[in-house]
Amino acid sequence: MTRGGLLALIVLIAAGCGGGGGGVDSAAVPSATVAPPPAPQPPPQPPPAPAMPTSATRGFAAGTPWASYYGAAAAVDLAQLARTFRVIDIDADPATGNFTAAQITQLKNGGANKVLSYFNLGACEHFRDYWRTAPTGVLSCSANLTAQRGPYQGYADETWMNPGDPAYQQLLLDVVAPRLVAQGVDGFYFDNLEIVEHGSATGNGPCDAACSQGGLDLVARLRAKYPQLLFVMQNATSDITRSGVTGGVAFASLLDGVAHEEVYAPVYDATVESQLVSWAGLNLRPGGQPFWIATLDYVGTCTNLAGASAAYQRSRARGFVPYASDASARQGTVCYWGL
Repeated sequence: MTRGGLLALIVLIAAGCGGGGGGVDSAAVPSATVAPPPAPQPPPQPPPAPAMPTSATRGFAAGTPWASYYGAAAAVDLAQLARTFRVIDIDADPATGNFTAAQITQLKNGGANKVLSYFNLGACEHFRDYWRTAPTGVLSCSANLTAQRGPYQGYADETWMNPGDPAYQQLLLDVVAPRLVAQGVDGFYFDNLEIVEHGSATGNGPCDAACSQGGLDLVARLRAKYPQLLFVMQNATSDITRSGVTGGVAFASLLDGVAHEEVYAPVYDATVESQLVSWAGLNLRPGGQPFWIATLDYVGTCTNLAGASAAYQRSRARGFVPYASDASARQGTVCYWGL
């Protein structure tokens, strides 16, 4: 082989060696072509919101008879109450001492009944312990002057609250709701959410658009936290809630039922009856069950059978589930009408 051919062979062998351990000066080897850096990519987008979880525990069986009682367990026959009604609305706030978890279990009657707890969203009663006290880092109702919307006319021991106020929502979500759930109830019976219908031109619980939307959003936050619980909303049955939207979800879909006071007694309210008919027209099926629509009428005493019978007949004629009690804000007895 000629000297020129030998030299060419040495260069060829050196060019084929990889790594940095070769004996050939790297300057003698042609450098590899470097690819340009990749173009910057847009930041990852957040995942779409998950679908609202559902559970077989949501929804009521059709026509389930119900009662609303805010007194103490010691003042009623729990066994009779559990035998007679399939939906029972009580005040399970442990600070009141009305019911123990064991007594609520008794009312459930082996799972045959659903027990709801009264849960005031739009106002704060002064006798509640959280009116004046709250855990560290949480504002009590009385301390949260920003959320207060003035006295509740006709109820001297109650103050309207803005359900959209963040600190008030924290109190309800992190303090009030968890301790009701710890009592073992099957769900909540929301009261005074009708503040979302008030508007600003009133001295009795004014609520602007942000306050109104905040009330709907509060229920959505409760639903996200408790996807399997039953939610019944008392009153507040106008189109503001029926057609409302929160977080892109129809507000009505968050509920398992609605109830309204004083539809047929002491006087007939055609407007409210029409609202309930409109709710029925939504054909909602929470948990695969018919949407529960109840009426709560007041006939003075549990001896007014004629008044109760008239209210029951009119309610049932519309497909609603009736109950008649003594008077609003009392309900300290259970009326067994046998109707």
